[in-house]
Amino acid sequence: MSRNATRRRDVVLAAMLAATLAACGGDDAVPAQPAIEGLDTVIVQAGDSGSGRAWDGVVEAVRQATLSAQTNGRVTDVLRDVDDRVSADEVLVRLSAVEQQSGVDAARAQLRAAEASAVEAEGNFRRYLELSQGQYVSKSQLDQMRAMRDSAVAARDAAREQVTSAGQQTAYTTIRAPYAGIVGSRDVEPGESVGIGQPLMTVFAPGALRIEVSVPQSDADAIRAEPAAKVTFDDGRRVDADDVTVFPSADPATHAVRVRVQLPQLDPVPQPGRTAKVAFPAVKGAAHPRVPASALVQRGEVDAVYVLAEGRLSLRQLRLGERSGDVIDVIAGLKAGETIAADPVAAMQALVAARKGDD
Repeated sequence: MSRNATRRRDVVLAAMLAATLAACGGDDAVPAQPAIEGLDTVIVQAGDSGSGRAWDGVVEAVRQATLSAQTNGRVTDVLRDVDDRVSADEVLVRLSAVEQQSGVDAARAQLRAAEASAVEAEGNFRRYLELSQGQYVSKSQLDQMRAMRDSAVAARDAAREQVTSAGQQTAYTTIRAPYAGIVGSRDVEPGESVGIGQPLMTVFAPGALRIEVSVPQSDADAIRAEPAAKVTFDDGRRVDADDVTVFPSADPATHAVRVRVQLPQLDPVPQPGRTAKVAFPAVKGAAHPRVPASALVQRGEVDAVYVLAEGRLSLRQLRLGERSGDVIDVIAGLKAGETIAADPVAAMQALVAARKGDD
């Protein structure tokens, strides 16, 4: 369909929607519409209240690690990307190690010097110790040699620790996965300079996902007595929760009680941060009729459908509720069992054609 044709269709549909809704809101009766035949229709289905009242929640990982830079450097390699599965201890990011390697070399040189000083101090102390047995040196001189020996040994030990610390700084330039999981975010690109504490990548374990929701304290006891939940994702998938835990205390500010819902293992794995509906069968919800999303006429903030009754078509405004996959709950405007047009564009065209034929 051309752009001009699409524009004309939208204009006609918007004008009909405005005129029909205005007529429905007035005191005068809506003029009778011509009979419509051969239109694809859908019977409005009743909603299911058995799943219980639902609350919005956010998927979060029980085990999620944000890998941050522990040393300064420049990113040389990013070996994994978002949604990649990684194994434990696998290399994910590499940073330049020029400064860190220089620190290691300097620390090793200091260690060699400290070891030589410690060997020399130990030899001097032993000679003074032998001389002290023949009383050729005083006790204070021997004590001085002992102190110098101990100081040199301490300096050697400190130099060893410095080598270990410098080596750890070099190890920080190679970022590895803390456990087997999925890359949730990638925050750097090769060539970027990073500082200590800057996030590099996020990894989460897909086998341990959960959702936490806040429910009124009046509903918490019912959920605690019947700890079950059904989770609906925005792609239409519905799963039963593996475990439901009701927190023992309420928030003093909101008086709401948090409920933790453990998810089963899923494929594909929902990314942490995605929203989902959590319904508890213990808390009964209202059953609303449902319509296909493709049957809706949407212009601005107005939602409507074409209703077919006794062969005649009319446009009716709706108040919508929750969406689950390709269907939407209707809070007001429709009843279960009514017939609506499956395609609003085809309904509008059929109505226009019927009016022309009537004329």
